[in-house]
Amino acid sequence: MCPPPGPARRPAPTNSTTMVRSDLFRLDSKTAAIIGAGSGIGEAVALGCAMHGAHTSCLDINADAAAAVAKRIQADGGSSDSAAVDIRNAGAVAEAFASIVRAHGRLDIVVCTPSINVRKPLLAYTEDDFDRVVALNLKGSFNVLREAGRVMTAQRRGSIVIFSSIRARVVEAGQSVYAATKAGIVQMVRAAAAEFGPSGVRVNAVGPGVVETPLTAPITANREWYDAYAAKSVFKRWATADEMVGPTLFLASDAASYVTGTLLLADGGWTATDGRFTPPGMTP
Repeated sequence: MCPPPGPARRPAPTNSTTMVRSDLFRLDSKTAAIIGAGSGIGEAVALGCAMHGAHTSCLDINADAAAAVAKRIQADGGSSDSAAVDIRNAGAVAEAFASIVRAHGRLDIVVCTPSINVRKPLLAYTEDDFDRVVALNLKGSFNVLREAGRVMTAQRRGSIVIFSSIRARVVEAGQSVYAATKAGIVQMVRAAAAEFGPSGVRVNAVGPGVVETPLTAPITANREWYDAYAAKSVFKRWATADEMVGPTLFLASDAASYVTGTLLLADGGWTATDGRFTPPGMTP
């Protein structure tokens, strides 16, 4: 008696058997929309995507900053354009993506980096503080996930990368609402990965540790605070924005063709060790 047939095997992407190893991280012929491209991590990621061959649309609430990054890419021989977008406005996000598709015929990669933090104890938090943080970090990320998902599931391909944080895993005093939004992003990413995956769309999150950016400027200006955070990493230092490019490009590229629904921590070992004490005899 023959055993019942197993589930039908879905073929792997056609490029999985022909991909040249050195091309795993290349983004040639792809179109990438980088939100938050005007500064910090978003700027570094936009430059990195362009360096790896993608047409890069630099999107930011600050139109001049986005345009300046696009001009840098063009000056280096890359293909880029820019536009202003406020991710708190779902219609603006949808139009930004539609404009890219009209101009280039496709939208392969979307990376979303913007967030804000109001550092206060819970008892000092106002409703306005709460609304500001949730509106950008959580609702904004939702708008990007939903609108990118609509485009990419229709074209049956694409990669979405949303920036979360180590605060999705660990918290400290004054980080309540920010941490809640970053944990919420991870759960939305997981749900989107489950829903978009059958259409060939991958969705992942990056979780940075402490990175020197405009968002963290109030901390880096305080030497005691800066040094305390540096000590939490096993490298005893902060990350640069450029160090977030590699993890992001991995998730965006075909190198991660079987990776979806993940939180990729780029935290210098912060969440792997408490970083507070090395027992006697344990120093290398």
